[in-house]
Amino acid sequence: MLGTIINTATIVTGSIIGSLLKRGVKEEYHSALFNALGLACLALGFNACITRMGGSEYPVLFIISLAVGSLVGTMLKLDVRLNNVVGNKMGTTWIEGLVTGTLLYCIGTLSIVGPMMSALYGDNTFLITNATLDFVTSIVLAASYGIGVIWAAPILFLWQGGIYLMTLWFGDVLSDSLIREISIGGGMLSVCTGLSILKIKDCRTVNMLPALLVPAIYFLIRSLFL
Repeated sequence: MLGTIINTATIVTGSIIGSLLKRGVKEEYHSALFNALGLACLALGFNACITRMGGSEYPVLFIISLAVGSLVGTMLKLDVRLNNVVGNKMGTTWIEGLVTGTLLYCIGTLSIVGPMMSALYGDNTFLITNATLDFVTSIVLAASYGIGVIWAAPILFLWQGGIYLMTLWFGDVLSDSLIREISIGGGMLSVCTGLSILKIKDCRTVNMLPALLVPAIYFLIRSLFL
Protein backbone atom coordinates (compact mmCIF):
# COMPACT_ATOMS: atom_id res chain seq x y z
CA MET A 1 0.00 0.00 0.00
CA LEU A 2 3.03 2.28 0.27
CA GLY A 3 2.85 3.25 -3.40
CA THR A 4 -0.84 4.09 -3.12
CA ILE A 5 -0.24 6.19 -0.01
CA ILE A 6 2.50 8.10 -1.84
CA ASN A 7 0.24 8.58 -4.86
CA THR A 8 -2.59 9.89 -2.68
CA ALA A 9 -0.24 12.21 -0.79
CA THR A 10 1.10 13.75 -4.02
CA ILE A 11 -2.44 14.54 -5.16
CA VAL A 12 -3.26 16.18 -1.84
CA THR A 13 -0.02 18.18 -1.91
CA GLY A 14 -0.45 19.16 -5.55
CA SER A 15 -4.05 20.22 -4.95
CA ILE A 16 -3.01 22.48 -2.07
CA ILE A 17 -0.23 24.05 -4.13
CA GLY A 18 -2.55 24.53 -7.10
CA SER A 19 -5.28 26.13 -4.99
CA LEU A 20 -2.73 28.60 -3.57
CA LEU A 21 -1.55 29.42 -7.08
CA LYS A 22 -5.16 29.94 -8.14
CA ARG A 23 -5.42 32.92 -5.83
CA GLY A 24 -2.54 34.61 -7.61
CA VAL A 25 -3.72 33.80 -11.14
CA LYS A 26 -5.67 36.55 -12.83
CA GLU A 27 -9.13 35.69 -14.08
CA GLU A 28 -8.07 36.32 -17.66
CA TYR A 29 -5.54 33.48 -17.39
CA HIS A 30 -8.03 30.92 -16.15
CA SER A 31 -9.39 30.37 -19.66
CA ALA A 32 -5.86 29.55 -20.81
CA LEU A 33 -5.58 26.92 -18.07
CA PHE A 34 -8.95 25.43 -18.99
CA ASN A 35 -7.96 25.29 -22.66
CA ALA A 36 -4.72 23.52 -21.78
CA LEU A 37 -6.56 21.10 -19.49
CA GLY A 38 -9.23 20.38 -22.09
CA LEU A 39 -6.66 19.68 -24.79
CA ALA A 40 -4.72 17.44 -22.38
CA CYS A 41 -7.88 15.41 -21.67
CA LEU A 42 -8.49 15.01 -25.39
CA ALA A 43 -4.89 13.95 -26.04
CA LEU A 44 -4.78 11.47 -23.15
CA GLY A 45 -8.20 10.09 -24.02
CA PHE A 46 -7.45 9.57 -27.70
CA ASN A 47 -4.07 8.06 -26.85
CA ALA A 48 -5.68 5.55 -24.46
CA CYS A 49 -8.23 4.55 -27.08
CA ILE A 50 -5.93 4.35 -30.09
CA THR A 51 -3.07 2.48 -28.40
CA ARG A 52 -5.34 -0.12 -26.81
CA MET A 53 -8.14 -0.51 -29.32
CA GLY A 54 -5.89 -2.29 -31.82
CA GLY A 55 -5.21 -5.07 -29.31
CA SER A 56 -8.80 -5.41 -28.14
CA GLU A 57 -10.33 -8.87 -28.41
CA TYR A 58 -13.81 -7.33 -28.16
CA PRO A 59 -13.79 -4.30 -30.51
CA VAL A 60 -17.52 -3.70 -30.08
CA LEU A 61 -17.54 -3.90 -26.28
CA PHE A 62 -16.57 -0.26 -25.73
CA ILE A 63 -19.50 0.85 -27.92
CA ILE A 64 -21.90 -1.31 -25.93
CA SER A 65 -20.34 -0.08 -22.69
CA LEU A 66 -20.80 3.57 -23.62
CA ALA A 67 -24.37 3.01 -24.82
CA VAL A 68 -25.50 0.92 -21.84
CA GLY A 69 -23.56 2.99 -19.30
CA SER A 70 -24.93 6.28 -20.64
CA LEU A 71 -28.46 4.91 -20.68
CA VAL A 72 -28.22 3.64 -17.10
CA GLY A 73 -26.61 6.84 -15.87
CA THR A 74 -29.27 8.97 -17.57
CA MET A 75 -32.07 6.82 -16.17
CA LEU A 76 -30.57 7.15 -12.69
CA LYS A 77 -30.01 10.89 -13.29
CA LEU A 78 -26.54 10.68 -11.81
CA ASP A 79 -25.61 14.23 -12.80
CA VAL A 80 -28.75 15.63 -11.17
CA ARG A 81 -28.25 13.57 -8.00
CA LEU A 82 -24.61 14.57 -7.69
CA ASN A 83 -25.53 18.19 -8.26
CA ASN A 84 -28.20 17.99 -5.56
CA VAL A 85 -25.72 16.46 -3.10
CA VAL A 86 -22.75 18.77 -3.60
CA GLY A 87 -23.45 21.04 -6.54
CA ASN A 88 -25.86 23.36 -4.78
CA LYS A 89 -23.28 23.95 -2.05
CA MET A 90 -20.02 23.79 -3.98
CA GLY A 91 -21.11 24.67 -7.53
CA THR A 92 -21.14 22.74 -10.80
CA THR A 93 -17.53 23.74 -11.54
CA TRP A 94 -16.45 21.81 -8.45
CA ILE A 95 -18.23 18.69 -9.77
CA GLU A 96 -16.59 19.05 -13.17
CA GLY A 97 -13.18 19.34 -11.53
CA LEU A 98 -13.80 16.30 -9.33
CA VAL A 99 -14.93 14.14 -12.26
CA THR A 100 -12.03 15.31 -14.41
CA GLY A 101 -9.52 14.60 -11.65
CA THR A 102 -11.00 11.17 -10.86
CA LEU A 103 -10.82 10.10 -14.51
CA LEU A 104 -7.29 11.37 -15.01
CA TYR A 105 -6.01 9.83 -11.77
CA CYS A 106 -7.82 6.48 -11.76
CA ILE A 107 -8.45 5.37 -15.33
CA GLY A 108 -5.03 4.61 -16.67
CA THR A 109 -2.70 1.65 -17.00
CA LEU A 110 -0.33 2.87 -14.29
CA SER A 111 -3.14 3.38 -11.79
CA ILE A 112 -4.59 -0.09 -12.44
CA VAL A 113 -1.48 -2.20 -12.97
CA GLY A 114 0.48 -0.30 -10.30
CA PRO A 115 -1.38 -1.66 -7.24
CA MET A 116 -1.36 -5.14 -8.79
CA MET A 117 2.44 -5.05 -9.16
CA SER A 118 2.70 -3.75 -5.60
CA ALA A 119 0.57 -6.58 -4.20
CA LEU A 120 2.15 -9.37 -6.26
CA TYR A 121 5.81 -8.39 -6.23
CA GLY A 122 6.17 -5.46 -3.81
CA ASP A 123 7.16 -3.31 -6.79
CA ASN A 124 5.96 0.30 -6.43
CA THR A 125 7.68 1.64 -9.56
CA PHE A 126 4.46 2.08 -11.52
CA LEU A 127 2.70 3.79 -8.61
CA ILE A 128 5.55 6.19 -7.92
CA THR A 129 5.71 7.06 -11.62
CA ASN A 130 1.95 7.62 -11.56
CA ALA A 131 2.32 9.75 -8.42
CA THR A 132 4.78 12.03 -10.21
CA LEU A 133 2.37 12.55 -13.10
CA ASP A 134 -0.59 13.05 -10.76
CA PHE A 135 1.35 15.65 -8.75
CA VAL A 136 1.71 17.88 -11.80
CA THR A 137 -1.87 17.18 -12.92
CA SER A 138 -3.31 18.02 -9.49
CA ILE A 139 -1.53 21.39 -9.47
CA VAL A 140 -3.07 22.32 -12.83
CA LEU A 141 -6.50 21.01 -11.81
CA ALA A 142 -6.55 22.88 -8.51
CA ALA A 143 -5.28 26.05 -10.18
CA SER A 144 -8.22 25.75 -12.57
CA TYR A 145 -11.04 24.42 -10.37
CA GLY A 146 -9.92 25.17 -6.82
CA ILE A 147 -9.25 23.12 -3.71
CA GLY A 148 -12.37 20.97 -4.23
CA VAL A 149 -10.47 18.65 -6.55
CA ILE A 150 -8.57 17.39 -3.50
CA TRP A 151 -11.51 15.03 -2.91
CA ALA A 152 -10.34 13.00 -5.89
CA ALA A 153 -7.45 11.85 -3.65
CA PRO A 154 -9.56 9.60 -1.35
CA ILE A 155 -11.35 8.24 -4.43
CA LEU A 156 -7.97 7.27 -5.88
CA PHE A 157 -6.98 5.72 -2.55
CA LEU A 158 -10.12 3.57 -2.48
CA TRP A 159 -9.69 2.63 -6.15
CA GLN A 160 -6.05 1.59 -5.93
CA GLY A 161 -6.51 0.16 -2.44
CA GLY A 162 -9.38 -2.01 -3.67
CA ILE A 163 -7.31 -3.34 -6.56
CA TYR A 164 -4.39 -3.95 -4.20
CA LEU A 165 -6.48 -5.92 -1.69
CA MET A 166 -8.25 -7.95 -4.41
CA THR A 167 -4.90 -8.89 -5.91
CA LEU A 168 -3.44 -9.66 -2.49
CA TRP A 169 -6.35 -11.96 -1.60
CA PHE A 170 -7.26 -13.51 -4.94
CA GLY A 171 -4.13 -13.14 -7.07
CA ASP A 172 -4.00 -11.66 -10.56
CA VAL A 173 -7.78 -11.26 -10.95
CA LEU A 174 -7.69 -8.42 -13.48
CA SER A 175 -6.75 -9.84 -16.85
CA ASP A 176 -4.92 -7.84 -19.48
CA SER A 177 -8.07 -7.93 -21.62
CA LEU A 178 -10.22 -6.42 -18.87
CA ILE A 179 -7.65 -3.71 -18.12
CA ARG A 180 -7.51 -2.92 -21.83
CA GLU A 181 -11.30 -2.59 -22.14
CA ILE A 182 -11.57 -0.41 -19.02
CA SER A 183 -8.76 1.79 -20.35
CA ILE A 184 -10.55 2.22 -23.69
CA GLY A 185 -13.77 3.20 -21.93
CA GLY A 186 -11.89 5.53 -19.61
CA GLY A 187 -10.16 7.08 -22.61
CA MET A 188 -13.49 7.81 -24.23
CA LEU A 189 -14.76 9.44 -21.04
CA SER A 190 -11.60 11.55 -20.92
CA VAL A 191 -12.35 12.70 -24.47
CA CYS A 192 -15.90 13.59 -23.39
CA THR A 193 -14.49 15.53 -20.43
CA GLY A 194 -12.14 17.43 -22.74
CA LEU A 195 -15.01 18.34 -25.05
CA SER A 196 -16.98 19.64 -22.07
CA ILE A 197 -14.06 21.68 -20.70
CA LEU A 198 -13.49 23.26 -24.12
CA LYS A 199 -17.26 23.94 -24.32
CA ILE A 200 -17.51 22.08 -27.62
CA LYS A 201 -20.13 19.61 -26.41
CA ASP A 202 -21.55 18.96 -22.95
CA CYS A 203 -21.49 15.16 -22.90
CA ARG A 204 -22.70 14.93 -19.28
CA THR A 205 -19.77 12.70 -18.39
CA VAL A 206 -21.17 11.93 -14.93
CA ASN A 207 -24.07 10.06 -16.54
CA MET A 208 -21.59 8.03 -18.57
CA LEU A 209 -19.56 6.77 -15.60
CA PRO A 210 -21.47 3.42 -15.37
CA ALA A 211 -19.87 2.57 -18.72
CA LEU A 212 -16.71 1.70 -16.78
CA LEU A 213 -18.56 -1.11 -14.97
CA VAL A 214 -19.89 -2.80 -18.11
CA PRO A 215 -16.60 -4.51 -19.13
CA ALA A 216 -16.14 -5.88 -15.59
CA ILE A 217 -19.72 -7.22 -15.55
CA TYR A 218 -19.26 -8.77 -19.00
CA PHE A 219 -16.02 -10.51 -18.02
CA LEU A 220 -17.60 -11.76 -14.78
CA ILE A 221 -20.60 -13.24 -16.62
CA ARG A 222 -18.29 -14.70 -19.25
CA SER A 223 -16.16 -16.41 -16.61
CA LEU A 224 -19.22 -17.92 -14.94
CA PHE A 225 -20.99 -19.29 -18.00
CA LEU A 226 -18.25 -19.82 -20.61
